[in-house]
Amino acid sequence: MLAAMLRHLAASAVLLFASACSMAPRPPLAELTADLRALADTVRGDVGIYVRDLRTGDEVAIAADTPFPTASMIKVPILGALLAKVDRGELDYHQQLTYTKDRRYAGEDLLGAFADGEQVELSKVAMLMITTSDNTASLWCQELAGTGTAINDWLATLGFAVTRVNSRTPGRSAEQKEFGWGVTTPREMAELLVAARDGRLGSAAMCEELRRCLARIYWDAEALASIPPEVHTLSKQGAVNRSRSEAVLVHAPASDYVFCVITRNQQDQSWGRDNEGYVLLRAVSARLWRHFAPERPYAPPAGHERF
Repeated sequence: MLAAMLRHLAASAVLLFASACSMAPRPPLAELTADLRALADTVRGDVGIYVRDLRTGDEVAIAADTPFPTASMIKVPILGALLAKVDRGELDYHQQLTYTKDRRYAGEDLLGAFADGEQVELSKVAMLMITTSDNTASLWCQELAGTGTAINDWLATLGFAVTRVNSRTPGRSAEQKEFGWGVTTPREMAELLVAARDGRLGSAAMCEELRRCLARIYWDAEALASIPPEVHTLSKQGAVNRSRSEAVLVHAPASDYVFCVITRNQQDQSWGRDNEGYVLLRAVSARLWRHFAPERPYAPPAGHERF
């Protein structure tokens, strides 16, 4: 009986300590500015970083309103506009589509390996676009969402002034030449994730599905690798030769936070995990986790590189 009471008291003390730690005031987020600038300086190229504490509103902004290439992060607004059409009844999320080989985008896409004439559900095409960043699926979703023109109109209606689809979009050839598939800023890409969290991109059901999609990510070796795997995140990654990027919203124990890191004009165009842009993504994410969850230190386990 006494032993049971002692165990209960010990467990209660642990919970009280954890609660006290989570409630203890953190240093102002601005104190990270110097650390984040130092990390940005390790990349030979242009770097934009935006971070916001979603409980206090504190932020760090380093070239956060400068236009950068989206690379595959443009798939977030493509998905948003696609789900908006589903929400309006203009598309059936579970309708069967017929894949044809003329849709194949060169690369290692899963959808591109389908047989000509094979049936696939729209929801699965959307899943491939976000989860595995399948380009064949993404271009199909862009078309189904109403093309880049409709997606850009949807973004403008929501107040996003810079984030736009360029590829296969009339009138945006100059922007495509400069930025590639899409253009955004670190602040706007982070704000897209916040708006999805807060239900400001459409109906509650539409925003919930968007969040579910952004929580299922195959590409987890960079920023996500610096966050404990049991912590819930919304994210999207992007990478082309001269740009590496990631936007992540983290449901941390004491406070949700969001960040976006984008590079441009990188001299290091390698594709190994030691690419300067990839190293930056992991380092920024690790530094933010230490700030927002000091009571819960985390480092990837030995041997994680093999996975």
